[in-house]
Amino acid sequence: MAKTIDFWLDYASTYSYLAAERIGALARGADVAVRWRPFLLGPIFQVQGWNTSPFNLYPGKGRYMWRDMERQCESLGLPLKRPEPFPQNSILAARAALIGFAEGWGEEFSRAIYRAEFGAGRSIGEATVIADILGSLQRDAARVLERAQSAENKARLRSETEEAQRLGISARRALSPPTANYSGAMIASKRRSPGRKARQRPARASARHCARQ
Repeated sequence: MAKTIDFWLDYASTYSYLAAERIGALARGADVAVRWRPFLLGPIFQVQGWNTSPFNLYPGKGRYMWRDMERQCESLGLPLKRPEPFPQNSILAARAALIGFAEGWGEEFSRAIYRAEFGAGRSIGEATVIADILGSLQRDAARVLERAQSAENKARLRSETEEAQRLGISARRALSPPTANYSGAMIASKRRSPGRKARQRPARASARHCARQ
C-alpha cells in the first residue's frame, strides 16, 4: 500500500505552480500517494509581521525568484506570465478547490488555476475568472461558487490554514507527512549531472524544492 504525503498549496504561490505540475509524476515514480491540501499563506505571513509576499518585501529575492521561475518554466515547457498584482488574492480559488477535492476534480481545477494565473497572467481573485475556469472543466460554476462561499466551507479553509500553521508550514515548506512518525517516501531529484545517480530527497521537502528539482 502506497504511503501518503500532504501537499500544502496556496494558489498565489509561484513555486506551487511548478510543484503542482510535477508532483503527480514524481509521486507515482516513488510509489507515494498525494493528498492535496489548499490553505492560505496570508495569515501565516501576518503572524510573521509581513503584509505581503516576502518576494515583494525583499526585492532582491523577488528578482531572483522571477528569474528562477523563467528558467524552471522554460525547462519544464510551461508558460509564464506574471500576474498583476502579485501575489493574487487566492481565497476564492482555495474555497472552490475544497469543493473540487470533495467531489474528485480538485487536482484538475488546481492545475487550471495555476495555468490561468501564472501561465496567462489572469486575476484569480475575480469570481468571473474562477467561473470561467470551472466552466472550461465542465463544472456548474454557479453551484460550485455558492457552495464555496458557504459558512461551512469558509470554516473548513480556516481550519486547514490553522493546521498548516500548527505544522509550521510556510512558503518554503509545503509538503509534510500526514503522521509524525512517517518517514518512508522519497522523491528523486532531477537536478544532477549527466550519468550521475539521482540523489534522493525526503517527502518533507518543500514545495519549492519539489518544483525546482
